[in-house]
Amino acid sequence: MISSSIFHFYFALFALMMSPVAGCHKTDTSKENLPLENLAMPDGFNIQVFVQDVENIRAITKSESRSIYYAGSRGEGKVYALIDENEDYVIDQTITLFSDLSLPTGITWHQGDLYFSEINRVLKVSNIDDVINQNPQFEVINDSFPTEEHHGWKYLKFGPDGKLYVPVGAPCNICDKEDERFASIMRMNADGSEVEVFASGVRNSVGFDFHPTTNNLFFTDNGTDWMGDDKPFCELNEAKEKGQHFGYPYCHSGKWLDDKFGKEKSCDDYVIPVQNLGPHVAPLGMTFYTGKQFPEKYQNAIFIAEHGSWNRSKKIGYRVAVVRLDENGQSMGYEIFAEGWLQDGKVWGRPADVMQLPDGSLLISDDFANAVYRITYDGG
Repeated sequence: MISSSIFHFYFALFALMMSPVAGCHKTDTSKENLPLENLAMPDGFNIQVFVQDVENIRAITKSESRSIYYAGSRGEGKVYALIDENEDYVIDQTITLFSDLSLPTGITWHQGDLYFSEINRVLKVSNIDDVINQNPQFEVINDSFPTEEHHGWKYLKFGPDGKLYVPVGAPCNICDKEDERFASIMRMNADGSEVEVFASGVRNSVGFDFHPTTNNLFFTDNGTDWMGDDKPFCELNEAKEKGQHFGYPYCHSGKWLDDKFGKEKSCDDYVIPVQNLGPHVAPLGMTFYTGKQFPEKYQNAIFIAEHGSWNRSKKIGYRVAVVRLDENGQSMGYEIFAEGWLQDGKVWGRPADVMQLPDGSLLISDDFANAVYRITYDGG
């Protein structure tokens, strides 16, 4: 006769083996203990927790389903599915789809398939929404990217041209490499073919989006370190066509020639930023706002997640900024939209990505607090 303890052991083992996804857990939505009351935004805007306790969550994307979201991470090496079972804009279930990946920060849902990045390759799961609970397997669509980890984490997004855009950061703080793939934004077909450099002189972009009218690529870029607290600026740039050069490592912020690499160069030879951002604010994800929920002045404005400085003597960033453009695509100014993750020099959160939802609200991921927030407007 089988003893009770052995019976229970085999019963538990059987249940685990039959579970479709071992990394699945219910999200405790009652644990909203993040100090959201410290966050300041314009009148009429509100913020709430969308999900928390998702380790090192970075870029976020959404399927056509009203209830399924996906996210990448950096240090944790995980790719997540986030399920809003009752569609109330609070995640009820978090599923770890993949683990032990190499900095899978970039992620995007496209025509039913999920694309996500590692250091030197881009991966895909076909028909992801249908296989979340069926031990999904990925395929490698391209593994030809550099293997250097320094600035090797990526951001992914499909453009209006149907191509997948993939940045490759400089493998250093500042250097001039012969390999044209470094310090660039590249693009390729959805099947991984025809890889090419689209924009050069881009030190480290971890966020971009396409203008709703012109379809031009706008991207954030992190400025060089160790040039001082207030130099250089981080940047918001616009790439109007293939082949443009944005200055790195020769010219910083469109105005300062580099002491080493800028000799016999001119900043006039490179594309200047649409808007210089704060020095060392570390801008990451960004999005054009095209929804109807926010006031009219935010239509086609650019919301930017500023991750925050890591080596500045006085911290800066740790906020969400907004840049509004005029009808000619020129910046009308740079202002802070949401702040308070930095309190008296102490950090409790670091915005990492921004995504607009179909109802016009915004999601903000935070890889320091392991959370995502939802910002809404009620006109109050």
